[in-house]
Amino acid sequence: MLAVHSENELQLTADVLVIGGGPAAAWAAWAAASQGAKVIIVDKGFLGTSGAAAASGNGIMAPSPENWDKVLSERYRVAKNLANLRWIERVIEKTWLSLPLVESWGYRFPKEDGESVRQSYYGPEYMRVLRKNLLRVGVQIFDQSPALELLLADDGSVAGARGVQRQENRTYTVRAGAVVLANGGCAFLSKALGCNTNTGDGLLMAVEAGGELSSMEASNHYAISTAFNATVTRGVPFGWASYSDEAGNDLGGYINGRRDPSFLPNALLKGPVYARLDRATPEVKAVIEKSHFIAFLPYTKAGIDPYTERVPVTLILEGTVRGTGGIRIVNDNCATKVPGLYAAGDAASREFLAGLASGGGGPNAAWAISTGQWAGVGAADFAKSLGTHANERVARPAGKVGLGSSPSHTSETFDSEAIVRGVQAEMFPLEKNYLRSEQGLLDSLAKLEKLWEQVQGNPKQDTVRDVEFSRRAAALTAVARWAYFSALHRTETRSEHIRVDYPETDPNQRYYQATGGLDKLWVRRDWITNAIATPPVQTTQTTPSVL
Repeated sequence: MLAVHSENELQLTADVLVIGGGPAAAWAAWAAASQGAKVIIVDKGFLGTSGAAAASGNGIMAPSPENWDKVLSERYRVAKNLANLRWIERVIEKTWLSLPLVESWGYRFPKEDGESVRQSYYGPEYMRVLRKNLLRVGVQIFDQSPALELLLADDGSVAGARGVQRQENRTYTVRAGAVVLANGGCAFLSKALGCNTNTGDGLLMAVEAGGELSSMEASNHYAISTAFNATVTRGVPFGWASYSDEAGNDLGGYINGRRDPSFLPNALLKGPVYARLDRATPEVKAVIEKSHFIAFLPYTKAGIDPYTERVPVTLILEGTVRGTGGIRIVNDNCATKVPGLYAAGDAASREFLAGLASGGGGPNAAWAISTGQWAGVGAADFAKSLGTHANERVARPAGKVGLGSSPSHTSETFDSEAIVRGVQAEMFPLEKNYLRSEQGLLDSLAKLEKLWEQVQGNPKQDTVRDVEFSRRAAALTAVARWAYFSALHRTETRSEHIRVDYPETDPNQRYYQATGGLDKLWVRRDWITNAIATPPVQTTQTTPSVL
């Protein structure tokens, strides 16, 4: 990898290496450091400003204890018998207990009657506080330093990672006793706000090291945005919109007072759709403009009053970022199948929390806080178990595609940008990824296989950016193949996974679907043996939530 620049490679050692720069990575690094571990964290961007959480505000699934049963019941209901009640409860409790820590580190939650209301956060300030706290506890942070491949010891356990430092124009190696992958999911470079760092790198690294993925069929989450500035994907304000076609005819779009999630995709397949936020009361306006202020910036810049004027809307693919699929975790400490490798946040499958439904927003925020800590503690304990000579193990790089380390049968250099465009052509269209069918999935997989063959070739590696982008192209192609291969093998419609040729939910398909493989893909059914649970409280909500 980038041999021409490896002569001045930075070489570091740590007990725990955390890869990523969002909330899950920050919580993992803090938790590991709290166990006395020496921690290094490497981020593709600048920890504190990169990633989806830093881009705007977000709700947090952190109800007060008297409401735990209510939220538990609702999450289980949404997941359609694929979630795990024990895991939902663990996440809620851990998040509730963790938020006072954030306040003690300097974050100021709003107050009501003198009590802190810890139900949402302002992303930039939240991440600033988390970064400041990491520096306070001695975590070494390396920004602009994307990790590209894991290192493996002879026994198959993880031994660190290699990457590049953009600003120093060099490679680096971190030898570590354990690694936490917390570098997000995959949004396929759709330009969804804050998601361009989420390109599936961690998923590819995990599989190359011997890990598995799970629930990758839940990888097709689309989010609403204004069409004239298709970046900001904050759906809450649109829960108060009226929808119409180009001629101004009302399109409806609500069921029992709530926005129908299937309405907009199907409407957009027929033609342009326009929205006007004229259903919002003055009280609602005050709340949503404060808690989702970034959603109103496109209107402000364009000189549009969203409450009186119609604007065209579209859907942007957020993939697994607000979907569910990710690295399969095998125990309560978020370990993967690879010894010493842990996963947290959007990089990990959230099937225990969400089934195949979206965990976007509050649930994902809680998942990042809780799994980050569990993974950090698990990684620290594993590193300690190796003793003082852990970083003296013989290690080899595990990277296989997009790094120039595999034998190539061609002298041609593949075009990373063309690969990305090819992947997007299969993943972005609603008629391919939202409304799935056997023939459509097979057609897309055939095209993705050709792209996969191309990334086996010679990548351009003249600069560190070249290395990063060739590896990114490989990761995007790999994730797209896993997503569609999993979708092909789940022959039912369940939550966000819609098969037009199998429109019903099959009660007999109560399993998680593991997947993996590089050149040869595979799937496995991991049957859920627990009886279908009866949550403590059944709830229904007839009006849109503003947080």
